[in-house]
Amino acid sequence: MELKKVSEHLNGIVVIMPEVFQDERGFFLESYRADQFKNMDLDLHFVQENHSGSVKNVLRGLHFQWEPPMGKLMRVTAGEAFLVAVDIRKGSPTIGKWFGEIVSAKNRKQIWAPAGFARGFCVLSDFAELQYMTTGVYSNKAESGILWNDPEIGIEWPVTNPILSGKDEKAQTLSEWMSKPDSDNFKY
Repeated sequence: MELKKVSEHLNGIVVIMPEVFQDERGFFLESYRADQFKNMDLDLHFVQENHSGSVKNVLRGLHFQWEPPMGKLMRVTAGEAFLVAVDIRKGSPTIGKWFGEIVSAKNRKQIWAPAGFARGFCVLSDFAELQYMTTGVYSNKAESGILWNDPEIGIEWPVTNPILSGKDEKAQTLSEWMSKPDSDNFKY
């Protein structure tokens, strides 16, 4: 079965579409194959897989981790969500720019966002489940976030009154992050 690179954005984000075998019994797809990812110039080594569920209007993010660096291959396995990635790499020509895509269990798209991107999502359906494989093991000592509605970034979220965690409500702006020494971990 074939995995196809549908589009590329912001010098690192890739939208991937798996081939789906479907009949009256249901469907089957390969969400990841090392050889096909390598052929798409995505030679990745995943070390952790996460699965989360959230109700409508929940917004999580914009999260990132620098030690170890963490890239994420994200997909929605139930419901629908708006997935976002923001370039936070020093020296990048697209720093502070964002990419967003509606991903659902129905369209089966996947989004790859490498280390150096802050990632988040908001749930559009009554409930959604997201699964994401990561290239780094989670570390609470080297992770942070960017404010979801930072006006410097200007993400056009498809929700007006999101449900946020306390941590996400009080996240720093991109400018605040860029002034910290740890931001030097992400260079273009």
